[in-house]
Amino acid sequence: MKWRGRQESTNVEDRRGRSVSRAGVGGLGGLGLIVVVVYMLMGGNPLDLLTELQEQPTSYEQTGGGYQESAEEAELRTFSAVVLKETEEVWNELFASSGQAYVEPTLTIYSGSVQSGCGFASAGSGPFYCPLDRKIYLDLGFYDVMHSKFGAPGDFAMAYVIAHEVGHHVQNLLGILEKVHSQRPSLSQEQFNALSVKLELQADYLAGVFAHHVQNKNLLDEGDFEEAMTAASAVGDDTIQEMTQGYIIPDTFTHGTSEQRMLWFRKGFRTGDLSEGNTFGPGAM
Repeated sequence: MKWRGRQESTNVEDRRGRSVSRAGVGGLGGLGLIVVVVYMLMGGNPLDLLTELQEQPTSYEQTGGGYQESAEEAELRTFSAVVLKETEEVWNELFASSGQAYVEPTLTIYSGSVQSGCGFASAGSGPFYCPLDRKIYLDLGFYDVMHSKFGAPGDFAMAYVIAHEVGHHVQNLLGILEKVHSQRPSLSQEQFNALSVKLELQADYLAGVFAHHVQNKNLLDEGDFEEAMTAASAVGDDTIQEMTQGYIIPDTFTHGTSEQRMLWFRKGFRTGDLSEGNTFGPGAM
């Protein structure tokens, strides 16, 4: 991606160097192995994060402190801020075209652990979006995780990850997260998992819409689309389950298969149209 020298977003909050303490038994400790792995890859379903942390009351304190970043971290921070700025330009324009105002999210960069508006999270949670404070949380170490553990290198692979989380913010602004969450009490776990898959695939579609408009600005390098597709494939539920446990359990899928994730990202990339991303079916949302 041709990002160097481009404008950075001002909606970036750096919490690195702050210590986080917590009391009680809250956090993500109650999540099962597969859910933790999926959260680590893509930040997980923000509704699941919200529910888990609301059900486990915990008190936290985060204190300030200095943080000395390396040259590599400084470059990753700048890159992330540029990508966020590009998402702001895309979504401000698309919302305005439909007569709506886009409220920009904040990107919170942290190291190790963080106190979010949805509760405590560690770097093992991966990048995630908290609908309560409308912030995206990112530990820059996730860039190395994507490359070394999941075989998805390249700057546009990480642009896809950020754009996916911004996609959840778009869903929040449009009321989709709340509509999905309101159905949870009446659904079995398997039924809600299936609904979660549709939510995540829509976020992949929205990431593709972002990529479409970035391409129209001639900001994509050769191979960028393939980097994003590799990342989408790497975080498919079937791929992750096969890698972590050697077999797959479709009823436990929460994000979609590798094929589904690539399909919806590709569709968003091809159309660039917000209205074409109804993964829930006609009239469902």
